[in-house]
Amino acid sequence: MKTARAAWRRLEPVHAMIYFVPEGRRRYAALGLSGRTGYFASRSAAFGPASAELVISTFYNFNPDFVRQAIGGAWEATTPQQVLDARYAAAAEALRRAGIHELPALDEVLTLARRAAEAACEHAQGRPLFAAHAALPWPEEPVLQLWHAQTLLREFRGDGHVACLLSEGVGGLEALILHAATGEAPVDFLKASRAWPEEEWAGTRERLRERGLLDGDSLSSDGVLLRRHIEDRTDRLALPAYAALGDAGCERLAELASPFGHAVVEAGLLKFG
Repeated sequence: MKTARAAWRRLEPVHAMIYFVPEGRRRYAALGLSGRTGYFASRSAAFGPASAELVISTFYNFNPDFVRQAIGGAWEATTPQQVLDARYAAAAEALRRAGIHELPALDEVLTLARRAAEAACEHAQGRPLFAAHAALPWPEEPVLQLWHAQTLLREFRGDGHVACLLSEGVGGLEALILHAATGEAPVDFLKASRAWPEEEWAGTRERLRERGLLDGDSLSSDGVLLRRHIEDRTDRLALPAYAALGDAGCERLAELASPFGHAVVEAGLLKFG
């Protein structure tokens, strides 16, 4: 389970950069999608003309009012296919800027990641965001194939994570605050990107304290245990994809993926704003 998580985490920057790079913002803006509308429309376009309520339910931890405002009118300005085309073009352009296409292990990393992604496709039940992306055709260009494979693995894991949060009675804002309490992500970034009003953030934080999950702004011992339980369950739910590689394959993917993640970071592809 640890090797599978390492394989996912080290390659994840290859997918995650699409939410930050200017290549995406420029192409979405050219379609009439400004600001966060581009994010919500591009990630949900695999559904077709997704409603705000579908985005709210599957993205999980964004302020619903923010989603309704951002996604409203998106499908009057453009079409899901145009947005998907823009997203893939932006991903290819950004990853080339990072030099991903020149890394010597690209073929082997792609083979391993695609094998895991295709194995995940046999377990799509109950994973709506993953299933929508899994139904898209595979790109022809190797760099985009790698991006698509990691996109599938990310959404496969993400849908499982949402299921774990639901089963533990942890709502979207609660999950954000518990994540912030780990210190793994800046609070200001989480507040700005998810757009929850300060009063709702403060009220939910207080309720988590009353539940004994927070000690001040940090996780309590019970909060640490709950977070660990949720992350461990998320890892287990992601295993059907990585089981196709076996431990040796996961170790090999984790080893080879490091330069890919580093290239994305060093090129500045994950800078917010």
